Amino acid sequence: MSRVRFSQYAWGVLIYNLAVILWGAYVRATGSGAGCGNHWPLCNGEVVPSSEQVKTLIEFTHRLSVGLGIFLVAGMFVWAFRAYPKGHPTRAGVKLALLFTFSESLIGAGLVLFKLVEHNASVYRAVAMSAHLVNTFLLLTALTLTALWSSGVPPIRLKGQGAVAWALGLGLLASLTLGVSGAVTALGDTLYPARSLMEGLQQDFSPTAHFLLRLRMLHPLTAISVGLYLFLIAGLVSYLRPSEQTRRYARWLIGLFLIQLALGAVNVKLLAPVWMQLVHLLFADLTWIALVMLTATALAEGLSWWNIELADGRPVSAPDAPSPHAASGVATWRDYLALTKPRVISLLLFTTLAAMFIAGRPGLWLFLAVAIGGYMAAGAANAINMVIDRDIDGQMHRTAKRPTVTQNIASRDALLFAFALIVGSFALLWGAANLLTAMLALAGLVFYVIVYTLMLKRRTWHNIVIGGAAGAFPPLVGWAAVTNSLSPLAWCLFAIIFVWTPVHFWALALLIKDDYARAGIPMLPVVMGERVTVAQIGLYAILTAIISILPLFQGEVHLLYVVAAALLNALLLLRSLQLYQQPDRPRAVALFHYSMIYLALLFLVMALDRSIL
Repeated sequence: MSRVRFSQYAWGVLIYNLAVILWGAYVRATGSGAGCGNHWPLCNGEVVPSSEQVKTLIEFTHRLSVGLGIFLVAGMFVWAFRAYPKGHPTRAGVKLALLFTFSESLIGAGLVLFKLVEHNASVYRAVAMSAHLVNTFLLLTALTLTALWSSGVPPIRLKGQGAVAWALGLGLLASLTLGVSGAVTALGDTLYPARSLMEGLQQDFSPTAHFLLRLRMLHPLTAISVGLYLFLIAGLVSYLRPSEQTRRYARWLIGLFLIQLALGAVNVKLLAPVWMQLVHLLFADLTWIALVMLTATALAEGLSWWNIELADGRPVSAPDAPSPHAASGVATWRDYLALTKPRVISLLLFTTLAAMFIAGRPGLWLFLAVAIGGYMAAGAANAINMVIDRDIDGQMHRTAKRPTVTQNIASRDALLFAFALIVGSFALLWGAANLLTAMLALAGLVFYVIVYTLMLKRRTWHNIVIGGAAGAFPPLVGWAAVTNSLSPLAWCLFAIIFVWTPVHFWALALLIKDDYARAGIPMLPVVMGERVTVAQIGLYAILTAIISILPLFQGEVHLLYVVAAALLNALLLLRSLQLYQQPDRPRAVALFHYSMIYLALLFLVMALDRSIL
């Protein structure tokens, strides 16, 4: 009974600290940080201030709330050592909570004593606030772990967790970075408020703007990038650690982050009023707590890699259950190259590079960096796909020799390789091009893994229609690398590949429908039959032809492209019609191979048209 009450108390202390954090943000947002002057722990040289100024009352009540928080955590510390035996994780949790509670108050004291409050706009204040934010998140981590462990969740065990531990650790680091970015953005909103949205944008992009304003414009793209990565790991952890708790916390993480993104947009629209800043911060803290809970349950002792592996697509719980994931051979560089599916990537990479020339004239270094970074991002997506689909790949002749099926590469090694590619790709594309480019490459990866592979592929024949959008991201990546923006023509390139994909893929599906049927994948020829499939191919071929002509009406292309596109589309429609009239293997093969030539030539001619004319 004592432990049940302690657990309830621990959750209560966590909630109380959330309130203290919000009140601290109110102090900053209202410029009340100097309400007690430069005195600490006294307020204006007094134990209880006599001044009735609002800023003094706000700052003094904040200090009281922090002091009460210290007593609450200290009481929890004493209680934990009385209620739990030596070695229990709850004891470790309260130790960390007490440590970060004291460091939190000391950082706050430093802000006051060094006058890094009120209207101070120095780089030192930005650094100190960033440190304050990091400590706050660490405090929330310690309090959350204490509450979880006292509620019966097993302690974290890192050994044997494979790529999952690294992926979650990277997620925590990325979220900390986002939190720091948010703290700097909030400081800029407080010190340099804008009277209108347009004025705020002008401030952000002005070359003479204060560094806080120039940093502020990075926060939205950083938030989307981190959000994409969190969606990726939430989906993968739910799949690789299929417990009720991990799936629940993964849903919480995704839901809270989506709300947080929406609140961020509203915050910008409303010019960051104080109340909106507090709501935004609250959901940032809740999102962090959800990530900590997901991490703690996914890495909990008793949920190591070997007893959650999926055999034949189903979870197994026995520690000695045979696992198809352990490597049985010696992996070579060719095996790792095969993980990236180079033949599949080649056409998508071509559209990326062609889009760069459609957008402008890229330099050699940028061209090479985007080529390498784009390949790494697509290769990472394919490697993760091979891990997820290893059970069905083994049942299909076309994929039976993939290294994850032959077990030349262990699934955990394949995932580590994939996450190394993700980090390398994002860093390279951001450094050589811009953050928008890196974010778009990551978006394509996440869409392919989460939306197509995990959500749609095994559930509906619409999988390739919706999930095929992942293959339409490459031209956006190439365009953004050159222009750091996305124009209507860039989105037209996206749309061309989006409607072209069903034509290309369903022609292939007709050829290997027996493989898909054997593996239980609901591809269109398996579910609806050949006649419906060829009719759908014809419909999407018509849509492809229509959308490929849109650049003419946008005034973006010249006669060379128009003539070439007309000829290419005429042959695409002819091949589709021939397949509809006689849906046999030779005509399906012809359409499949021509569809690749069609897309490559269409992008090549557009690049030549815009470069030469």
